[in-house]
Amino acid sequence: MRTARPIIAVVTRETRLAGLKARWATSKAAAFRLHQAAGHELELRRRQRARAGRALAEAEEAELEQAASDLADSKSYEEEDRTYQSALAHLLHEIDLDYPVRTIERSLVPTFDFGRCLAVVVIGQDGLVANAAKYVGDLPIIGVNPDPSRYDGVLLPFLVRDARAALQRAIQDRAKTRDVTLAEVNTNDGQRMLAFNDFFVGCHTHVSARYILESEAGREPQSSSGILVATGAGSTGWLSSLFNMTEGFSRFFGGPEIPRVRVDWEERRLVWAVREPFRSRHSGAELVAGMLDEGRELVVGSQMPTGGTIFSDGVESDFVEFNSGSIARFTVSPQRARLVVP
Repeated sequence: MRTARPIIAVVTRETRLAGLKARWATSKAAAFRLHQAAGHELELRRRQRARAGRALAEAEEAELEQAASDLADSKSYEEEDRTYQSALAHLLHEIDLDYPVRTIERSLVPTFDFGRCLAVVVIGQDGLVANAAKYVGDLPIIGVNPDPSRYDGVLLPFLVRDARAALQRAIQDRAKTRDVTLAEVNTNDGQRMLAFNDFFVGCHTHVSARYILESEAGREPQSSSGILVATGAGSTGWLSSLFNMTEGFSRFFGGPEIPRVRVDWEERRLVWAVREPFRSRHSGAELVAGMLDEGRELVVGSQMPTGGTIFSDGVESDFVEFNSGSIARFTVSPQRARLVVP
């Protein structure tokens, strides 16, 4: 029986222009819609000035035109798309190492079988690395920055020209890697999901989530806008916004400075936090944050008849249903993400 040849997986993403074309059929139609939006905004601002009895000076007119144009700038979409498509074509040429190369668009990553892969190359924004890392197992991941002028590249340490050498080292098992801790959730009905940055537990809509939370500190029925469970990698992401809010309240009302949680990417623990807990006859607000060390678990039981959800890393379309009767256990995952570093 012939054994299938190993492959290299290249994870890609749809650009904003591609998303507009999917909505409006062509790039010209998309550009027209953006131009129309800018024109409408400009006229609205002119009318606002007129109602206030103000005449527009030439400089003000130019400023208004620029402001409206910035709100709906089709050129930036086109430039971003050209740069990305050029970088992708260059990358595919660079990593021609006599192995079949399979490109996988982001939306297909959760259903793709990475079992035949030798390594995974990700070209896109930092979030694309996080999204892919949950599904590739222990394969080495090479993050490539297609546009350093646009993307920070925290998870994209390689330029296109560096990808070939990095991939060769990974295939030969000579690459230097950083093993990043992942979070994991398992439900009582057999669903499982990983998170590179964080999990969100709550409702699809903006209504309050109802659930019972259990931690080492106790057990409490709660009503809130949801729970975040963050890894070290995610502690500077969504979780940081909760600290921003807490700091703002404390500063405005004369309270003390709020210390921030610092968790390294490799640390085997998680941080959990309840967003906007509501205190009532049937819900408490005592258990609002905590650390979750390896071997421990945070247990959440849904009390939402419909609309309950758990998703990771901001991808709402890839979710675990979390309705009444579902019990979720959050833990440090035994699986780690292997990020290739220079």
